[in-house]
Order: sequence, then C-alpha cells, then structure tokens
Amino acid sequence: MLPNHTSKQRLLSKKMIVTVAAAVVAFSVLSGCGSKKEGGATATASASPSATTAAPATTGNPADVIATYKDGGKITRAEFNSFINVNKMFSPQLAQYMTDPAFQQDMLKQMVTFRVLSAKADDKVKTDADKQVTEQMKAITDYFGKQEGGMDKQLKDNGIELKDIESLMKMSFYTMGSMETKITDKAVQDAYNEQAAAHAFDIATVSHILISLKDAATQKDLRTKDEALARAKEVKAKLDNKGDFAALAKEYSDDPGSKDAGGTYKDADVNQWVPEFKQATMTLPLNTVSDPVESSFGYHVMKVESRSTKPLDDTMKTQIKSQLAEKSLSEFAETEYPKLIETNNLPKAEANPAPAASPAASPAASPAAK
Repeated sequence: MLPNHTSKQRLLSKKMIVTVAAAVVAFSVLSGCGSKKEGGATATASASPSATTAAPATTGNPADVIATYKDGGKITRAEFNSFINVNKMFSPQLAQYMTDPAFQQDMLKQMVTFRVLSAKADDKVKTDADKQVTEQMKAITDYFGKQEGGMDKQLKDNGIELKDIESLMKMSFYTMGSMETKITDKAVQDAYNEQAAAHAFDIATVSHILISLKDAATQKDLRTKDEALARAKEVKAKLDNKGDFAALAKEYSDDPGSKDAGGTYKDADVNQWVPEFKQATMTLPLNTVSDPVESSFGYHVMKVESRSTKPLDDTMKTQIKSQLAEKSLSEFAETEYPKLIETNNLPKAEANPAPAASPAASPAASPAAK
C-alpha cells in the first residue's frame, strides 16, 4: 500500500546491471531499449516464452570474425548472435533492436567487457560462482520447463543451446565476483554514509487509518473528498477521546496492507511511500495523533512512533558491495573498452543514435546476491 510510483518511475531511467533471480527468472531492461513501465523500481520483463523464431542479429558466415581485442581475443558472428539471443530469451522486447547498429555496438561492448573481466577471476571466485551458476541454471530450466513447449522450444525459438546460457551466466558471475573482491570495507562504509546522508535508508514505524476515495481492489469510487475528510475527522475525534487505534483501524481503515495489524507499518522504508505520506511521516511530532493528512489515496489519520536510519548490517553490506561492483563494471566498459578493441566489423552507429541498452545490461548476476 502507498507505493511511491513517481519516485519509482524516475529510477527507470538509470542504468544498472541486470540480474537473474534464483527463484523467479526475470530480467530488467534498462534505458532506451527497455520500455518504461508503471509502478516498478526497475522495468522488469517476465521471462515469457518467445513468440517468434530467432533471427540472427548479424547475417553472414557464422565463422566470420566480427571483432578482435587485445591479447588475441576474437568474437565470431555465431558467438555474437548467441550472446544477443540469450539476452533476448529473457527479455523478448529486445527483438525489435536486433538489427540496430547502436544496439549491436553496445552488446559488443558488453560481450568484450565480460570476457576480459571474467578471465581475471581467481579460483575462489570461480568456485563460488560455479555453485551459484548451477543453482541459477536449475531455476532457469525449471521455469522454462513449465512453459508451453518446455525448455527445448525456448532454445529452438531463440536459436541457442543450453550451453550458451550457462556460458554467459559463468562470464557474468565470474566478472561480478572478481569486481566485488576489489571493493573494500571502507568503500562500503563510505557509500553507506553518503546514501544515508541522502536519506536513502530512512525508516519509520507509523500507524495510520486511511479513509480512501476509491476501493483498493476495484478502483470504484467509495466517497467524495468532502465525505472522506468528514469521516477522517470522525476517526480523529474518537482517537482524541481515548479510542483504541488498532480497533479503529480495523473498523475504519481502507488500507488492506495494515488495517488488520493495528494500522501499523513497522520499521518501514519511507521512500516507498507517496510524497505526502512520507513528508508527514518525517515531520509529524512523535506519538501524537495527527489531523487528517491528504494524499492521492485519500485522508490519513497518523501516529508516528519512531524514525531512524537502517543500520549497515550484513545484508546491506552485500547490496552496497554489489552496487559498487556494478558501478566499477560500467566505468570499465566506458573507459577501458575503447583501449581493448582492435578491429570492429559491425555496422557503425549513427552520430546521434537513440539510447541503446546499458553496457551492463547483460544477465550479470552478482555472486553476492543469494
């Protein structure tokens, strides 16, 4: 309840690593190649069955070398097409960009970046990553095995083999594992301090009784604004007269997410809420019943019990380390890739192309994300 759709939409324009969820296979498609969707912190696309038979991103002899890079590295047309088709299997909307030179150039940058960095992974990183790749591959095969036609149809439709998925997964895990080993505890602490200062980790325990204008399930009108305000004032009066907050929440509140829990959200992330509710949560006097607070949902009678900052625990350390590794990966792709590439036979992008996918938009699952 009370999701902050506005702030979430703003996040859709940011470039970030795409990860494979172990339990539910889903990929985020970032920036220009991903259509923006409502209500999500990232624009995620379920890994639904591909509706079309795979067409190669580039045509010609599969054995042709389309690019070379330092230390004898080379990429054939067949390898490049498989790399793109694996990504497309998980993000079918990429199909519309397959022949776009800007997209192809961006995918080449990703492929070279992952190849070069994954080769630098040490034995420990590889051992840990291999275990997680095994888990991920099982999740992927289990998921697609339940789709129409099963895993074999998915592979055929996308013109790939199971080993192509596993190869890309290994490159991704090896790369991110190697990058994360370079992130120091001090870097994590500094990043936490910076984000905390920007209120990224603000949490609060707040109870509220929502008098909504619309039904949460059907979105049908329940009452007018005047009627909602009058009802909210009635609730406020009962609370001022020593009414029990939990009982009144159960009786009056239109928030299905909290009404049966005394109207309370405990130690909740304030950044998930609509601006009006968040602002009230962060400014109202503690342990005082508020006057009705208006938001896009209706009117809230609120009582803020505590405000604090989420501490830097092990889970957050893991998340921040992954963020920093992703940032380092993107920086490497932007600064080092031009120095690595020796020949590039793909069509050149236009001078002012539409934004392509992020350099980090391959399925680079972080080994730390368990």
